[in-house]
Amino acid sequence: MSTKRNSEQTTIARFWADTPPQSWDLIALQLAATPGRTLIRNARLFALVEMATADAGISICDAKYEYHFWRPITAIRNGDTDGNDATARDATWEPLVETPLIPEYPCAHCITSAAAAAVLESEFGAGTNPLVMMSPASPGVVRKWASIREYVDEVSFSRIYGGVHYRNSTVVGRNMGTRIGELAVQNFLKPIH
Repeated sequence: MSTKRNSEQTTIARFWADTPPQSWDLIALQLAATPGRTLIRNARLFALVEMATADAGISICDAKYEYHFWRPITAIRNGDTDGNDATARDATWEPLVETPLIPEYPCAHCITSAAAAAVLESEFGAGTNPLVMMSPASPGVVRKWASIREYVDEVSFSRIYGGVHYRNSTVVGRNMGTRIGELAVQNFLKPIH
């Protein structure tokens, strides 16, 4: 197993290992509790978050099965067969967290969290929005973020730290998710003034 990460990176990878993708619902619940919000505004918010993340899910499956890109475990264990003399095989390498049994590209956690974040930021802004969450994968561990963007950053980094995604997949995934969330805000459930 790769040990080239610090203890904080290990904690982050394990925290997000089995955290359900619906973690954005926990974030939305915290933000919806902001004083002065109405039931109608919050209903619209939750509906938009779910619509954006559902669209993200469709794009994830479409892209993953279009590109069929191999995971780090496959690439590292077969480094001698990729046609690149600069890579070597490490047949015993293991990721820190369990590798999902679907193609690597793009990062699903990244797409869905960024789609939800785009909706949430359209409502609450990109500034300071303190957030807190616990994970079933890490009992007793509490993660805190100063903003919605920090939450999305951590989700993205966790997939690299855990050894299940390449950086490019997380960057592309975040960009896809952000755009999907923005499109949801622009096109669905327009507020009535």
